[in-house]
Amino acid sequence: MKVSQKDTEKLIWDHMRNSSSPGTPIAVTQSQTRALPKLLVWLILFVTATYVVYTLKLVINSRACDDEIFPTISHRSLSIHTSEIGNFSLVSKNQESLRKTEVKDIVFGIAASAKLWEKRKNYIKLWWKPGKMRGIVWLDNKVKFKDEEGLPPVRISGNTSRFAYKNRQGHRSAIRISRIVSETLRLGMENVRWFVMGDDDTVFVTENLVRILNKYDHNQYYYIGSLSESHLQNIFFSYGMAYGGGGFAISYPLAKALEKMQDKCIQRYPGLYGSDDRMQACMAELGVPLTKEIGFHQYDVYGNLFGLLAAHPVTPLVSLHHLDVVEPIFPNVTRVEALKRLTIPMKLDSAGLIQQSICYEKKKTWTISVSWGFAIQILRGVLSPREIEMPSRTFLNWYRRADYTAYAFNTRPVARSPCQRPFVFYMSRVRFDSITNQTVTVYDRHRVSHPACKWNITSPAEIDRIVVYKKPDPHLWERSSRRNCCRILESKKRSMVLDVGVCREAFEIFRQWSSLGH
Repeated sequence: MKVSQKDTEKLIWDHMRNSSSPGTPIAVTQSQTRALPKLLVWLILFVTATYVVYTLKLVINSRACDDEIFPTISHRSLSIHTSEIGNFSLVSKNQESLRKTEVKDIVFGIAASAKLWEKRKNYIKLWWKPGKMRGIVWLDNKVKFKDEEGLPPVRISGNTSRFAYKNRQGHRSAIRISRIVSETLRLGMENVRWFVMGDDDTVFVTENLVRILNKYDHNQYYYIGSLSESHLQNIFFSYGMAYGGGGFAISYPLAKALEKMQDKCIQRYPGLYGSDDRMQACMAELGVPLTKEIGFHQYDVYGNLFGLLAAHPVTPLVSLHHLDVVEPIFPNVTRVEALKRLTIPMKLDSAGLIQQSICYEKKKTWTISVSWGFAIQILRGVLSPREIEMPSRTFLNWYRRADYTAYAFNTRPVARSPCQRPFVFYMSRVRFDSITNQTVTVYDRHRVSHPACKWNITSPAEIDRIVVYKKPDPHLWERSSRRNCCRILESKKRSMVLDVGVCREAFEIFRQWSSLGH
């Protein structure tokens, strides 16, 4: 008898329901009993295979780690350590590069002549600071030299006989002088940022030189200097040339580039006149233009420098040159004595040295021009700032002609009217008041005869002495350029007291001038 699938399932469920005791086992058919061991066997085989595969993969990966991962980590850690050392060195170099330039970073090359050495070495003594400065005096022949004189070391320039010189108006010593920067570089001095060239009759205000050089990146190519005061000189030579007597600065990288090519460069220009134009010719080949800083003064003039120093441009005074040619800057003393006097205010406030300020005495209708540390002028009447900031022509041009068109800057004539001639007061004493933190400079009237004046204006001859108070301002040139202001604190019959400093308001000079009816 055939039993259907439904009947079989019914018998099983009936048997389960009829089992009254919970512990009674359920009856299982023979086919179901055989299926369970097979399932267990397949389960065990699957787990075993999975374990074997996982184990083999782990063994393979562990060998790869031994051969590749750990050495890679080792090399990487070493690379990181080396990189850290390199970065530290780079940071140190960057910090050194970002440090402001100091005088110790400058090397001076001074061109000198053995014939004039005994006389001109006194100019170098005025500004040279032994132990604080580095430099070499390059001479054409041996001289008597004493270490205790407080001068830079002396060397003899190299032989230049192999270089051709064909300029009939010049002297072949120009070749020797033009090579001073290169010869100084070859000495191998360390930690040099700038090479500064000058003559034995050049006087540097080194603090202001440092201020100027701090404006520029010494890691770049820079050729810094100024032109001649003579328009004709600039035409004959170049308006793109730094005049060496006034001094010029060359950055260290540019000096290295110059040294590599200069000798060949000089050979290409045998017809040039001097050392300065040879240097500029090589700069042109290197593609480096002149960066002009008008505080370097060549002073290609004759006569009295008063007009130039009393109306100095609004820029730091960096150098003075041709001091043997012009008259002493202070009257009734020698040239060296006059410059020694100038170094006293220079030490107290180099940034403000010979900087002009203008003010007006309203009651007496006077114009007052102060050139701090040098001289003061009082003029009858009211002169505009535009006029008073122009140098008066107390000097002759380099070709000894009284020609106002011969200068490379604006000038004004010396007044012919007796009423318009200035009364000059020269600086005689200076001191620093530590209580008020001010410099106190005293200016005494220069006793010269003045023609009679018929103007109905009080004569400045009634003033014998002027005292000026000024706070030193070492950060003056870190701000935008602006002329200082002066103020009259006291005006008595025989004396006057002035204050010089930063203008208190934007229109201070304008207010003084306009209050006089302008």
